[in-house]
Amino acid sequence: MQIGIDSFAAAYDESSLAVSAADRLLNLVEQIEHAEQAGLDVFGIGEHHRREYLDSAPAMILAAAAARTQRIRLTSAVAVLSAIDPVRLFQSFATLDLLSRGRAEMVVGRGSFIDAFPLFGLRLDDYDSLFAENLGLLLKIRENEHVTWKGKHRPALTGQGVYPRPVQNPLPIWVGVGGTPQSFARAGALGLPLMVAIIGGEPRRFRPLIDLYREAGIQAGHPPDRLKVGVHSLGYVAKTSKEAADDFFPGYALAVASVAKERGWGPVTRAGFDAQLGPQGALLIGSPDEVLEKILRHSEALGGISRITFQMNASSLPHAKLMRAIEAIGAHVAPGLHSHV
Repeated sequence: MQIGIDSFAAAYDESSLAVSAADRLLNLVEQIEHAEQAGLDVFGIGEHHRREYLDSAPAMILAAAAARTQRIRLTSAVAVLSAIDPVRLFQSFATLDLLSRGRAEMVVGRGSFIDAFPLFGLRLDDYDSLFAENLGLLLKIRENEHVTWKGKHRPALTGQGVYPRPVQNPLPIWVGVGGTPQSFARAGALGLPLMVAIIGGEPRRFRPLIDLYREAGIQAGHPPDRLKVGVHSLGYVAKTSKEAADDFFPGYALAVASVAKERGWGPVTRAGFDAQLGPQGALLIGSPDEVLEKILRHSEALGGISRITFQMNASSLPHAKLMRAIEAIGAHVAPGLHSHV
């Protein structure tokens, strides 16, 4: 099983919003470099278009990391495909693939925030149709140097070449999903690997959706070994469970509370947070041994996963703590997952 880190490039840490954005991004590149040194397999950068995050151009951050790494795979997490031209997205990640000598990947999704839609003049009514159309075009570009295509939301292509072409053929494209059955079935029918965002509740409740994904893939004629499943979860490792929870909770509570205002969620409580730390809860927060056991338990409950990624900086932890957590994951969690069949 592969293990990695996903970052949303938080624009602040637990002490201040006034932290230099330039320093935050340089620290992030250092974290990616450190993740490679620690033996992790993949590092992902999200995409947001709001004040709290610095990841509106994830390929740029990953390109900076490509110049300072040799082995670790570099991916979006996720690229908001509904709100970007698939031609430009492919060009950006094909360029990243060249710079990294074949280490680029994409996880594409619809995104959990809607900020990109008014920013780029898009209609929320087209939320799903934009994604479906753009995914179809992206896959056609991946398969063909010259593309002939016609759709509803973008001008037609009449045989134009799309350049550069990546080192990898095909360039890996995963579909990032939340909890919509249609999204799982669509990924399976297309034979694309699946990245499931599980940030709350009990991961085992996703088993019927993952089964739907695999069934749709097999019915479409795709071999089972092509239908890979990854999980993206909030996670953090420290020496003890108490230290990990105490480190993570304050920033987590602030981050969730800010979103709760927009979405009408209830208040964040320490009791609710602690409940998610239990054996069946989604949060991968604790000592290295606890987190390793929990990942293996979740993998079994979901029918087997091939990749797990930790989202640590949702709680706006300072750079030094993130670096120590990356080191601990590499030293104590990754070896157990790499040896797991």
